[in-house]
Amino acid sequence: MVNDAGDGELAATLRQIERAAGALASASVARMDETLPWFRELPAEQRSWVMLVAQSGVRSLVEWLRSRPASAEAGGVDGAGNPQEVSDEVFATAPRELARSISLQQTVALIKVTIDVVEEQVPHLAAPGEERLLHEAVLKFSREIAFAAARAYARAAESRGSWDARLQALLVDALLRGDSPDVLASRAAALGWSDAPPVAVAVGRSPGGEVAAVLHTIYRVTRRLGLEMIGGVHGDRLVVVLGGAADPLAATKKLLAGFGSGPVVVGPAVPSLDAATDSARAALAGFRAAPAWPAAPRPVAAADLLPERTLAGDPEARRILRQDVYAALVRAGGELLETLDAFFAAGGVLESAARALFVHPNTVRYRLRRVADVTGFSPLTARDAFALRMALTIGRLDPSPPVGPGHGH
Repeated sequence: MVNDAGDGELAATLRQIERAAGALASASVARMDETLPWFRELPAEQRSWVMLVAQSGVRSLVEWLRSRPASAEAGGVDGAGNPQEVSDEVFATAPRELARSISLQQTVALIKVTIDVVEEQVPHLAAPGEERLLHEAVLKFSREIAFAAARAYARAAESRGSWDARLQALLVDALLRGDSPDVLASRAAALGWSDAPPVAVAVGRSPGGEVAAVLHTIYRVTRRLGLEMIGGVHGDRLVVVLGGAADPLAATKKLLAGFGSGPVVVGPAVPSLDAATDSARAALAGFRAAPAWPAAPRPVAAADLLPERTLAGDPEARRILRQDVYAALVRAGGELLETLDAFFAAGGVLESAARALFVHPNTVRYRLRRVADVTGFSPLTARDAFALRMALTIGRLDPSPPVGPGHGH
């Protein structure tokens, strides 16, 4: 075989293939319509893309035959006339459209149909004595086209992954800024987010590396769990929005391999993406404050970091301790505050607190259980006692708790 087939082997055959190019493409598409049910259901526009690719495939076969190396074992060559470059041109007509409308497996099925049609026509296309050469060449070309399809889909997937990563980062930015629900909804819709409740935000350190790869690691796990996921890398932080997790903390635990080292903090569950800004802010505040609790579980709920968040200057944590804890104790009656003060003054020794209050120890036990019922924090555990003592301090610094959120110092 010589490089210029116009002056060597298959010259007459090439001229016949060129003349039959349009008919071969039409016959291929007709065969697809007959043998592939899913192809018949494609919209007219997408079927026209396939027709374009089929026509390009026949033209590429001619160019490939012309540019093949003299030795059948030589393989692809660099520079102009590279057979790989020629076969790649088949998908230059509509690579993105193909990748979005049909799968790689379906594309391979289309290629097989086209090659089958061309093979059937070898006796009519080949000049006398060139049938075997053309048949072997078509088989080798089909392999090149299959690899070209894989390359086209890989490029499309890489491009789509980069675009999705950028779009997810923009949505996470909008969440953290507290943008309007319309902005959040439009960006989430572009990513296929269906807003399955509840929604929660987790924040941890990014493992580093390509952002698309970092997000894909998280995405693989959430897909197996049947959850929705949007994520973004902000500096050294990885922010993940989860949808549809009945227990966001437990779900995040299964995602830990996708985070870097250090704490991972999960914000409170909210009904929808519209309210996810509150969850994101709590998770970020918790992530900043988490180093103050070295023994914190991983992941840890942002609500379990209220004392540290308050000390770090988080106004929402301060508001929760003042309004939801201290004010709740005030409303429940003075005896609970009095009992807490005595219990803390006694160093957590129940009998000593009972003596100071001139009551039976069982009375102190009962009141401490009521504190836990009213506030959600048990004075008998060290972490909860820490939060309660801070709530008492903050409440007494501002003895008139506000009636709603957003009124921190």
